[in-house]
Amino acid sequence: MKLKEFLHYTYIFPVLAVIYYFLGFMGTGVISDVIAGILLTGSVLSAVHHAEVVAHKVGEPYGTIILALCITIIEVALIVSLMVAGGEQAITLARDTVFAAVMIILNGIIGICVLVGGVKYFEQFFARTSATTYLVSIVSILVITLVLPNFTSSVNGPYYNNAQLVFVSIACLVIYGVFLMVQTVRHRSYFVPADGNAEEYYIPSKAQAINSFIFLVICLVIVVLLAKGLSGTIEDMVQSMGAPKSLVGVIIAAVVLLPEGLAAIRAARNNQIQSSLNLALGSALASIGLSIPAISAVSIMYDIPLVLGLDKKDIILLTLSVFIVMLSLSRGKTNVLYGTVLLVNLAAYIFTVIVP
Repeated sequence: MKLKEFLHYTYIFPVLAVIYYFLGFMGTGVISDVIAGILLTGSVLSAVHHAEVVAHKVGEPYGTIILALCITIIEVALIVSLMVAGGEQAITLARDTVFAAVMIILNGIIGICVLVGGVKYFEQFFARTSATTYLVSIVSILVITLVLPNFTSSVNGPYYNNAQLVFVSIACLVIYGVFLMVQTVRHRSYFVPADGNAEEYYIPSKAQAINSFIFLVICLVIVVLLAKGLSGTIEDMVQSMGAPKSLVGVIIAAVVLLPEGLAAIRAARNNQIQSSLNLALGSALASIGLSIPAISAVSIMYDIPLVLGLDKKDIILLTLSVFIVMLSLSRGKTNVLYGTVLLVNLAAYIFTVIVP
């Protein structure tokens, strides 16, 4: 790697973050937390860059799959580490974080992408079959994992017993596995941008792609470590505001989804709404389809009670979000109204988290 390349911020930030974390500077005061937050943000932006380099090398739809899986790895690692450390105090953290991720993706990321694209291009076009394929998988997993636990009778409350957790985990993995086969083999054309307006990107060399993949892994690891180190500060901040603990899940999800969100918005600005939807919906599907099996395994192994079922308010908001997204993506083209409505839905969700 040339020295000039290495001095790019996408290499400097993760290296500084690793040094800062492993030298034990975190947790020594407000200033240390602020510095950690800056390094965390820089590492997230670096992850976006390196993920895009890898994505440009491997092409669609593999590039968006790589980024979606990377985001899911961050989310799962963070949730699992906090679950193990927090014990019974973290029984709702997994549900809150996964639900927040889904709401932020469906309403926030898609909403901003559609709004940005609508403002700049009036209308943007995508394959309806791709959106339908994503949403069929997402809705099925959402209902099985976050709604059905409220209506089972083997145990009281919004829980699954171990046998049910195993079944639900297998169901999630089957749906996600078949979806990947459809996306990459049988119906790959559904997910490849077909318009001629997309920008032509420079294809990186093999060496550049390998360097970016290595630094992408470093960025993901340090983001998890920094976010975990800052989790106590985040919880204290939420408590000082007098807000419910579920807001912690929203903040964690927002940090985790920042790389994917920025990449999706950038694609929408470049008139690549198909890539934006691949990123957003792919991350939503990976987030819930892979997180729940991993979280369930940890719950069973460490005997940690796991609340999965949503309350009535959240079920209503989830239903509204899914319904609006399905209507917005049913015609294969977007406009500013769809984006505006989705962002209002997100605002309603966040407001009712803070003011239940």
